[in-house]
Amino acid sequence: MPNPKRRHSNQRTRKRRTHYKLSHHPALIPSFENPGEFALLHQIDPSTGRYKGRQILANPSEAQE
Repeated sequence: MPNPKRRHSNQRTRKRRTHYKLSHHPALIPSFENPGEFALLHQIDPSTGRYKGRQILANPSEAQE
């Protein structure tokens, strides 16, 4: 397998990496409790204390602690 003969410069490496941000985004889904808003996947909604439509926390203020 061929190996690089010379080291890539920092500028060349960073030019290639500028496009990495375009494809990376947190996994957001539409919120069913609050239409028009988004929620993170695998996270309890801190305002309602619900996860996947089920009530997880009895007191929503517990999610902020």
